[in-house]
Amino acid sequence: MSRTRLFHTGLRGRMTAALLAVATVATLGTAGCAKSDEPVAAASGPLPTEIQPGTKLVIADQSERLQSALRFSGELDKLPFQVEFANFTGGPAILEAFRAGAADLAPVGDVPPIHALAAGQDVPIIASYRTNPQAMKLAVAPGVPVRTLADLKGRKIAYAEGTAQQAAVLRALDKAGLSTGDVELVRLQLAEFLDAVRTGQVDVAPLLEPNVTRLLRTQGASLIPDSETAGIYPGLAYLYARRDVVNDPAKAGAARALVAAFIRAFHWANTNSDEWERRYYVENQKVSPEDAERIVTSLGQWTFPHLDQKVIDVQQQTIDAIDAAGQLPKKVRAEDGFDLRFDDVITQTVTESGASFGPEVG
Repeated sequence: MSRTRLFHTGLRGRMTAALLAVATVATLGTAGCAKSDEPVAAASGPLPTEIQPGTKLVIADQSERLQSALRFSGELDKLPFQVEFANFTGGPAILEAFRAGAADLAPVGDVPPIHALAAGQDVPIIASYRTNPQAMKLAVAPGVPVRTLADLKGRKIAYAEGTAQQAAVLRALDKAGLSTGDVELVRLQLAEFLDAVRTGQVDVAPLLEPNVTRLLRTQGASLIPDSETAGIYPGLAYLYARRDVVNDPAKAGAARALVAAFIRAFHWANTNSDEWERRYYVENQKVSPEDAERIVTSLGQWTFPHLDQKVIDVQQQTIDAIDAAGQLPKKVRAEDGFDLRFDDVITQTVTESGASFGPEVG
């Protein structure tokens, strides 16, 4: 029997308790910090490959996508360690789970690791992956005459700090020659973006699939054309983990194995798109078969760039864009947020599986 184990409600309960504890400490003004905030020296040398019996990773997932890909591809049952999943919406909630020590590793957009660095949390990126850079759309509420980025001036725009959507909005404004003072940034949770734009509570919201497809079911809703929004989203996302996880020999070995399984799982999704559409988007995310096909086509192929200086440079550009808008408490360096030891397993797995590193990042 596989030692891999799925666990949902109990983990969520423990996470809730842990996050409440963090909030209580903050409210009481206690001087101490959670373990994740304390500086931890980075491990050196090659990654361990051995995994001790009883090793477990707690994964903070989003929309159950990672666990679905691992399960459907058969990779989940092959993992030589225990794994538990809990589902989140957005990077800020995941960072709180990291801070509380209630999660070990997570898939995430490009911005949450930046805010983690700025907050003093040591959660290095251990893998990168890329989908179609045009997958991020600027959605427009019904009846709102916004057709170009210049039309954003004076508009209400959904905004969530610490998310890839934050950076997309800032890049869009910069591309249009606008500043944050030229628009009204409406601070919402990511889960609120879709309803806010389709009901007109905001004029514009940055959306990813499947919410783009859900928006387009709303009569009168529209999208700013891709020709206008090109460049506001790099299509990059990451896996990242707490530093003490990648420093622990047993858990570092498990994280290494998970990176390899992740690549193989989403390469399986690339090569079995019909099954991925049906099992994940139709059965799990509850969209129609037609919409599922549209979503998968719009996202394109998953590729897995090297974890190298080129990816670091792109991440630094995102840092610079957020900092220029005055949205970071302090300037940080992208290179401090990576564990480049994982590039060896990325290179090996992409090569052996027939997956792709994708076009050059940058």
